Amino acid sequence: MIRLQREDFDPGAEIAAMTAGRTDIGGLAAFVGLVREMAGERRIDAMTLEHYPGMTEKKLAEIEAEARRRWPLQASLVVHRYGRLEPGDRIVLVVTASAHREAALASCQFLIDWLKTEAPFWKLEEGPEGAGWVEARASDEDAKRRWR
Repeated sequence: MIRLQREDFDPGAEIAAMTAGRTDIGGLAAFVGLVREMAGERRIDAMTLEHYPGMTEKKLAEIEAEARRRWPLQASLVVHRYGRLEPGDRIVLVVTASAHREAALASCQFLIDWLKTEAPFWKLEEGPEGAGWVEARASDEDAKRRWR
């Protein structure tokens, strides 16, 4: 399941809803991404995430489908926020569930790595020196490549 929203989310409530009544799940992996206060030596006062409605949801669904193709998942969830966020705010929740922990752990990491590089979001960071768009990082591309 994919959700794109402005509102915050409660990871515990999301996991509880996803697993309610499910006795086929033996392993669950979860990741919550947060807005950092520092990016290297640069202070971050806020970050605005922009996206193209329709296009973003389609790409997120494709990424989730690829995880389901690669691993035997009982359930998966990606909740991604957009809009203006401040340090400490939650940005993304990725949860995967499978009969076994290996599939849950690997698929969760795969989704995180691919969302970071493939999801069409644009990040504008604001700080004391002004605002600037975040460029893609080579380390994120390296993380994605291991899944090829």
